[in-house]
Amino acid sequence: MTVAEADLETAPKKSSKKPILIGLVLALVLGGGGFYATWSGLILGGSDQHEEEGAKPTPLAGIAFVPLDTMVLSLAPDSGSDHLRFTAQVEVVDSAEADVTLLKPRILDVLNSYLRAIDTASIEDPKAMARLRAQMLRRVQVVTGEGRVRDLLITEFVLN
Repeated sequence: MTVAEADLETAPKKSSKKPILIGLVLALVLGGGGFYATWSGLILGGSDQHEEEGAKPTPLAGIAFVPLDTMVLSLAPDSGSDHLRFTAQVEVVDSAEADVTLLKPRILDVLNSYLRAIDTASIEDPKAMARLRAQMLRRVQVVTGEGRVRDLLITEFVLN
């Protein structure tokens, strides 16, 4: 073995990164093309179903909303606020909308009585809103009768 051959064997071989880059670019191009072909419906024909589902929302049948009058309640002198401004809507079964509208004065009375009877500290606590809402909903359901009222939506609850 000569000195030149020994130098060739011991010299590090330069590896080319060109085949790796070409393979990576081809993988990205083919992967993107396959995704587009599947997504657009060229393969498996699925795009018509997606377009039809997005174009036609399901109708909301059987729901009606009865707005309640705004109530302004004066709070106790020891509370941090002077007044509570409360507005809500009642979500009802569509067929019971006229009945619930007829009972609005009773609903306002029971809500007014409840809000005046509770402790002002519980009104001022932000975490208590869910509990207050559930209590008011139950009272409204008792006044209107079972199966008419689905939910109570509080649209304004302002302490000032």
